[in-house]
Amino acid sequence: MSTLGLIGSGAIGTSVAQLAVAAGIDVVLSNSRGPQTLTELVTKLGDRARAGTVAEAVAAGELVLLTIPLKAVTSLPPDLLAGKPVLDTSNYYPGRDGAIAELDSDKLTTSEYVQQHLAGARIVKAFNNIGSVQVVTHARPHGAADRSALPIAGDDAEAKQQVTELLDRLGFDCVDIGDLAESWRSEPNTPVYTTPYSGGFPRGASRAEIDNLMSTVSGVTVPAATVRELVASAVRGPAGGEWPSD
Repeated sequence: MSTLGLIGSGAIGTSVAQLAVAAGIDVVLSNSRGPQTLTELVTKLGDRARAGTVAEAVAAGELVLLTIPLKAVTSLPPDLLAGKPVLDTSNYYPGRDGAIAELDSDKLTTSEYVQQHLAGARIVKAFNNIGSVQVVTHARPHGAADRSALPIAGDDAEAKQQVTELLDRLGFDCVDIGDLAESWRSEPNTPVYTTPYSGGFPRGASRAEIDNLMSTVSGVTVPAATVRELVASAVRGPAGGEWPSD
């Protein structure tokens, strides 16, 4: 692939865009506020980056990274991503997104909820279980001994293969954890969610201390075998994670 489109330009989107540019992939960034708000970020990323509308980012990208709050997904036109392989970074935080009955009842996983709205998209869950700083600090060349792996999940085998190839270029191995119905295994409150990549937190750490560590520590290697073990050990509990209060 030559171009990655991004819907969302927050911390995860910025980190993935940085890796893509370093790997020789063009990026087209977009957000809900318009291309004019992305001038500084595009300048920082360099000549391979440009800003566009959401529609322009989707049209340009052979793959699209969807990295917006879950509550904003239903504001997207349902046919916007029809036919596109989409990396979905969504996580459910009721304190941010509001209560979503289909998720609270375990009728759907978060990515199934996204797939339900974007019915024609080829959704692959990816980059949802690692902090934005660790996205950059964990990236390693193919075959490196200290390379980390990320779980992916999806219903479309071809899209999963495309995402696997992209993640390899960006610096990560992949562990296929199954279809979207199994994607809860990499979501908040599961063993593979963020903590392994950051190296863990001191017992009794406050939310502020955890947030500070997540934004500063480079973390430790999490190889594919460890990801498989952590995913297999997951037990499904209440849906959603805790959103930090102001």
